[in-house]
Amino acid sequence: MLDIRLIRTEPEFVKDKISKRGDDPVVIDEILELDKKRRTLIAKTEELKSRRNKVSAEIAQKKRNKENADDVILEMRQVGDEIKELDQSLNQLNDEVTYKLVRIPNLISDDTPVGKDEDDNVEVRKWGTPRSFDFESKAHWDIVEDLKMADFERAAKVSGARFVFLTGKGAQLERALMNFMVTMHTTQHGYTEMMVPQLVNADSMFGTGQLPKFEEDLFKVEKEGLYTIPTAEVPLTNFYRNEVLQNEQFPIKFTGQSACFRSEAGSAGRDTRGLIRLHQFNKVEMVRYERPEDSFNALEELTLHAEKILQALELPYRTVNLCTGDIGFGSSKTYDIEVWLPSYNDYKEISSCSNMTDFQARRSNIRFKRDKDAKPEYVHTLNGSGLAVGRTFAAIVENYQNEDGTITVPEALVPFMGGEKIIKL
Repeated sequence: MLDIRLIRTEPEFVKDKISKRGDDPVVIDEILELDKKRRTLIAKTEELKSRRNKVSAEIAQKKRNKENADDVILEMRQVGDEIKELDQSLNQLNDEVTYKLVRIPNLISDDTPVGKDEDDNVEVRKWGTPRSFDFESKAHWDIVEDLKMADFERAAKVSGARFVFLTGKGAQLERALMNFMVTMHTTQHGYTEMMVPQLVNADSMFGTGQLPKFEEDLFKVEKEGLYTIPTAEVPLTNFYRNEVLQNEQFPIKFTGQSACFRSEAGSAGRDTRGLIRLHQFNKVEMVRYERPEDSFNALEELTLHAEKILQALELPYRTVNLCTGDIGFGSSKTYDIEVWLPSYNDYKEISSCSNMTDFQARRSNIRFKRDKDAKPEYVHTLNGSGLAVGRTFAAIVENYQNEDGTITVPEALVPFMGGEKIIKL
């Protein structure tokens, strides 16, 4: 959520940032108009309340002097009614301002490229060389069924489309990947491991920006008023909601594995086969809390931590800086890491690493003090996939497939696979 004071003092700056995202900046003028009315009402209400307090003291004095105060009392009743009406109008204006304010995206960083869609994203770096096969390679959805590593048909029977049973070596590979990723982040990258709730309340979803704008993308448990998490970013970012942190705590670095649930509204027809776009999938998440002046350097480090996983698994990838037309609602700057998938003959997103600046912290009321006498400031929050497990699974299956239908286990993953080096029937 944006600071209303910034909108008041630098409206053209905010409009320019919003326009670059392709959004209509007229909402800023609408907010300023409502805010002007609100501030006028506040001034009038405070003036009437001050007058009421002053006259109340005069009434009390008249009563002590046994003087008649009926006319003044009647006048104050009328003032009280007017204050009540003004308060109701003020509450309505507050609601209207908030409604518009929480739907405005974060301000993009100065080095976020301007563009319309993913075609305008800017490649930052590329690692590894895509494999050239001397046999006819297969897509991961065919390989895993041949090796009895997954069952999509029975998952559809049990749950519906875009679910999967991972079976036998498939379940083992998924578990090995999660353990490998979390172990690497905790032992080499300095993150604290967390096991998170996978149902959260509406306040948590509001804090990270899923609500109210993206409710259609969520699964909700109506009876309890809870939502299944779309990513561990939600509970990890809300861990310190409504708290004031201390300067010496930084940097705060969390990592956690969780199931993620997404309705994938609006994605009909996209990646309908295999493990790329499911309603339920596993992901290892990284979340950081930083001082404002440190957050963009932290984004570079967090992104490299995600890349290190792919490097250890020897999977080719590229990193792109998302343009204004492709960046997420709450992000100021985002790097997407895209892994090479032979079945697509292209790179596919496997991690998104973002600096949310103080956007989430304002919604979640997460602040810090530089010292005990300092005024609290909003922290900056960052998050990144480290990595999406199912897509890593698919990338390993496709890039490490052999002509005889087996899969070679990446060397770094062998200890997490109980020493197994080849996946076969």
